[in-house]
Amino acid sequence: MRLIGMLDSPYVRRVAVSLQLLGLRFEHRSLSVFRTFAEFRQINPVVKAPTLECDDGSLLMDSSLILEHAEALAHPRTLRPSRLQDLQHDLRLTGLALAACEKSGQLLYERGLRPAEKWHAPWIARVTGQVLAACDLLERELADRPPPAASAALRQADVSVAVAWQFTQQTLPEVVPAARFPRLSAFSKAAESLPEFRAAPYGEGTYAG
Repeated sequence: MRLIGMLDSPYVRRVAVSLQLLGLRFEHRSLSVFRTFAEFRQINPVVKAPTLECDDGSLLMDSSLILEHAEALAHPRTLRPSRLQDLQHDLRLTGLALAACEKSGQLLYERGLRPAEKWHAPWIARVTGQVLAACDLLERELADRPPPAASAALRQADVSVAVAWQFTQQTLPEVVPAARFPRLSAFSKAAESLPEFRAAPYGEGTYAG
C-alpha cells in the first residue's frame, strides 16, 4: 500500500499513525495538493489527500473510509472498542476531533487563500466558534480519560484527538490557545511521545517507519 499526502494534513497523519498501530505495512509519498498538484493528479485525478493506493492499484479517498478498509485488512486487530457503549463514545470523540480539523482547515483556507481585504468576517467568526466549540467539548470529554501511556492502549478516538490538537497548535495557536485546554494539551503531548506518532511527525516530511 502507498499513502499519498503530506503529514501537515491531520487526515493524512491520522491514517499514517493508525496504519502503524494496526500493524499494516505501507509506503508514504509526501505530495502537496497545492505545490505538486500536477504530480498528485497523475496518481489521483481528484487530487484529494489522503489517497491510499491499494496493493491492486485501487485508489481510496477520505481518511475515515481508508481506515475502515484498514480495519478490515488488520482484522482481528482493531482500534475500535468492542462494547457498543464504548464504541459510541469512541465515535463521538472521533467526530469532535474531525470537526475541529474541518473547521480549522476552513479557517486556514479563508485566511490563507484570500487577500485580507476579501476575508468574510461573519464566516471567520462562525468557523472560529465551531473550532472552539469542538475543542471545548473534547476538553470536557477528556476529564475521565487519562493521557495514553502506551501504544497498545490507543483507540481511534485517541489518535484522532491527538492529531487534531497538534494540527490546531501548529496552524492556529492564537485562535485555539493551549492555556484554555490543559487536558487536550496533556493528552496530545502524551500521544506525541509514542513511537507511532514520532514516526509520522507533523510536517512536510515522509513517514519514517
